[in-house]
Amino acid sequence: MARPNRKAMVMDEAKKSILLLPAIVLLIAFFIIPIVLTVYYSFTNLALSGSNAANFQIVGLENYIKMLTDPNTLIAIKNTLIFLVGSLIGQSVLGFTIAYLMKNKAKTFRSIVGPCILAGWVMPEIVVALCCSSFFQESGTLNMIMGAIQIEPIAWLYQHPMAAVVAANIWHGTAFSMMNFQSALDNVSGDIEEAAKVDGANRRQTLLRIIVPCIKDTIATNTMLNTLSTLGVFGLIYIMTGGGPGNSTSTLPIYMYRQAFTSGQMGAGTAIGMLILVVGIVCSIIYARILKSDD
Repeated sequence: MARPNRKAMVMDEAKKSILLLPAIVLLIAFFIIPIVLTVYYSFTNLALSGSNAANFQIVGLENYIKMLTDPNTLIAIKNTLIFLVGSLIGQSVLGFTIAYLMKNKAKTFRSIVGPCILAGWVMPEIVVALCCSSFFQESGTLNMIMGAIQIEPIAWLYQHPMAAVVAANIWHGTAFSMMNFQSALDNVSGDIEEAAKVDGANRRQTLLRIIVPCIKDTIATNTMLNTLSTLGVFGLIYIMTGGGPGNSTSTLPIYMYRQAFTSGQMGAGTAIGMLILVVGIVCSIIYARILKSDD
């Protein structure tokens, strides 16, 4: 039997590598280089105006020290956690509930209800923010409904701004969770549920003891993806409240924007960006360990 030509094998591998070249170039240009530049600029005094703009230099850990000693950083972290936890609970619970209720419904019903729910997800964030601002403003739809049933109207965007932006993000992201859970629930065998009913389990017991354990990996994956997307939410909050009133809805992305573009301190802004990146990495590691421990 003839041995394969080594030169031909090398050429074949080279051709395969060339096919990967566009993907590698895009990865380097739009992922690796921006991260490297973010890390680098976070150690500089890069600014859009003022004396620092004309005197660019490396300042070491100065940006990080200022960030960690600034009271606004703690406020931004607290607001980010409230926004994150509220959004995750709302999107996951509502998405799972809708998917579960649609599980055994006719295909026609699902084809009508599904796109209606997906509408909130496919909308650009700016459109969602404008719609929700109109809904929650003092003369908006929600207060009109409350007035019709003799409930005192509330200035939601001023008295309860965090609740308003969390509700808006839940509406925007619920469809994504619904699709994930819908796919997972469709893969749960109906025979398992029938066996549980024969053994005397009611619907709640079947749900909690049979269905939920069967889709626990999907729950963890959905939570991880929603966490990473929620950490980066900026336009929704900025358009609805601008991070206010005061700092009541100032999350880390809003805080980063204010430092980088409102104050013109790009170096300080990129340091906050690194904090967001670290939080995202830590959350990803935690979820990955949870998934690995379940295997």
